[in-house]
Amino acid sequence: MASGSGLGHPGGHPVTGARTVGVIGAGAVGQTVAALLAAEPWCDRLLIASRTLEAARGLTTDLDDARQLTGGARPFTATRTDMGDTDALVVCLRATFVNTRTADVRMAGLAANAPVIAEWARSLIGYQGVVVMVTNPVDVLARYFADLSGARRVYGIGSATDTARYRLALAQHHRVPVETVNGYVIGEHGDAAVICASSTTIKGRPATVPLEMVTAELRDRPRRINASIGRVRNGPAAAVVSALRKLLAAQDGTDVLSVNRAGVWLGSPLQITDGQPTVTPLILSKRETAQLIAARAKLGAAYRTINREGASLC
Repeated sequence: MASGSGLGHPGGHPVTGARTVGVIGAGAVGQTVAALLAAEPWCDRLLIASRTLEAARGLTTDLDDARQLTGGARPFTATRTDMGDTDALVVCLRATFVNTRTADVRMAGLAANAPVIAEWARSLIGYQGVVVMVTNPVDVLARYFADLSGARRVYGIGSATDTARYRLALAQHHRVPVETVNGYVIGEHGDAAVICASSTTIKGRPATVPLEMVTAELRDRPRRINASIGRVRNGPAAAVVSALRKLLAAQDGTDVLSVNRAGVWLGSPLQITDGQPTVTPLILSKRETAQLIAARAKLGAAYRTINREGASLC
């Protein structure tokens, strides 16, 4: 492990309640996640790894420069072995591939990203910390990482971003503060996302939801970002930090994360207290229930394809 000073064992936190977080992936999202985590008071150390040592060292050096000016978490370039001693991992690796899809865009990365995720999961068997999966398709790959590593606290981040976008789109449509909107997007982070319009409220009252408009906005918003700056980064990175604050018991609250629901990872509202999540059940309409069943079937089928391919390589 490379850095300006010796790391020592992450368990020896110099500050009560401080945590060590590993960021796996030094691309656009990994860089943004690391920068936000470095400013969190509960995050004492950041371990950085990527597909190339050069990328990990570059991000570590850049973060170390920033730390000299603003303070914050100490960054270190890490090995796979080092990552096993962290309190939490953020997985945002992306394989090199060209995505040409215009529909079901996130699922297009499954074949390319699954082997990369599998390699890391197999090197972290028995991992005891929190894992936040960012790599798409996030719901399938969260399940894949959990099954291969045996880690028990693995969460996907996609539905948190979808829910934030949904609330913002609805607030703008109704011209109200976004804080007055309460509603969720669950299921898949992708084309099978379930907009829970029937339980959405504005200022505590049932909301009128223009489903066609908000569905289009959820689909088009990331495309506009990608087209203009090359990669969506800030929204998912902020969702990661929000989730880790709660999962590492720095604060209590509600988040929408992909979790194990009877064997399939699905985006679900969670009440997280003292780091312990409990699924908050929603009352769904018949349409929403059917959509959630369809999302479960789709994600289950996608998982079976990589399981077959992974088995053929063993």
